[in-house]
Amino acid sequence: MEPVSKKVPEKSREFFKEPLGRDLKEEELTVIDRRSKMITVGDVVSLTAVKYGVTPDLSIYDGMTERREMTEFASLVKEKGWKETVVKNEAGMITAGLITAIKNALNGKNEIIRVDGEEDLATIPCILLSPEGTNIIYGWPGKGMMLVVTDEKIRKKAQTLMEMTEELEE
Repeated sequence: MEPVSKKVPEKSREFFKEPLGRDLKEEELTVIDRRSKMITVGDVVSLTAVKYGVTPDLSIYDGMTERREMTEFASLVKEKGWKETVVKNEAGMITAGLITAIKNALNGKNEIIRVDGEEDLATIPCILLSPEGTNIIYGWPGKGMMLVVTDEKIRKKAQTLMEMTEELEE
């Protein structure tokens, strides 16, 4: 996957509103296969994982939840002295910077990416770039957490979504 900035066109937005994966209850965080990589996308999801004693291989957050400031995970990152990479990513976009940061993080261990903008679409490149069997947990506004485990079927769905985006001039 080449790091090229993409934007979701107005005509395709409805397809990006369909959930990938299944609902995940908080208490299930303790029984997820820890031998597989784990990625959390979203402030509340990342914070919840840590509260349950789970340290994701990659956490992506933006300091917001449902368009309101959410500083608890950001404070935890600062307090623990965790190193984070900051990338710009506007709403409705998947920037080259975000893709590159995800690629780099997946080659390391226990990485944090703070998005200046919005991280909502980060799940798509995470699916496309992570190894088979990776547990990706992301927030679903108003509903809770969703779990998607990477396999060929979900990658095809994510690739289809990526193909619906439009490349931006950089």
